[in-house]
Amino acid sequence: MRKIEKLSVTKITEEPVSSVLWQVSSEWQRGVKRALDSIDITPSQSMILSSLLFLSKQRESVTQIDLSLHSKIDPMTTSSIIRTLERKELVRRKEHSTDTRAKIVVFTSYGSKTAKQAVKIIEKFDDQFFEALGNRSKTFQSSLAILLKTRG
Repeated sequence: MRKIEKLSVTKITEEPVSSVLWQVSSEWQRGVKRALDSIDITPSQSMILSSLLFLSKQRESVTQIDLSLHSKIDPMTTSSIIRTLERKELVRRKEHSTDTRAKIVVFTSYGSKTAKQAVKIIEKFDDQFFEALGNRSKTFQSSLAILLKTRG
């Protein structure tokens, strides 16, 4: 089996930015998955839970479509993730009072605790993962925010 050499920073910066973004994203996702294994949720489930946590602080009710828009996960996948979270007894879906097509998503008490735990796990992982950026971390985050704002 051939050993794949680790590329130097100089060689990596010669690659297309899309390739580097893909590789960094893949490494981050693998690490987050390992970190979240301890509480038996996936990164996608964690994203929906953290979105629900965030949005619940801002509004009285949060719908599936709100979660889809906030997390940037397509509506069908969001629905599937929420069904899984329901089976794990982390969330419940309720009928919307005025929109018969909409479903409101609420935490169970176990789900709220798990969401807060997931946020802490990811924050700790992020601190370690992005540590190499040092004081450039905020600049990196701002650059990503610009891309999200102009593309998302």
